Amino acid sequence: MTIDERIERLEQVTAAHIVQARKDYEENRRLWREQQQDIAAIWKGMEDRDREWDRRMTESRRQFDEGMAEMRKEIAARDQVMDRRIGDLVHAIGELIQRMDGRQ
Repeated sequence: MTIDERIERLEQVTAAHIVQARKDYEENRRLWREQQQDIAAIWKGMEDRDREWDRRMTESRRQFDEGMAEMRKEIAARDQVMDRRIGDLVHAIGELIQRMDGRQ
């Protein structure tokens, strides 16, 4: 093999390496772009789930607050009934004591 043949062969090998390096670079860039898209999709999914979670928690809290307000109203109504009944009972006991004092 002559020196010219060796140089030609070296040029061919070098050119093949350059072509392969360019292909590898382009493939790496494509993979990097896909990875960035995947990461962006994951972040968007997480943000969507966070917003949905916040919405559900807000709705749950609203329902809880409404339930508590309704329960407070029911308790207040029961307290009024109980206060009236206790008042009636105390009044009846007072009248009973007066009647019993009058008999003795």
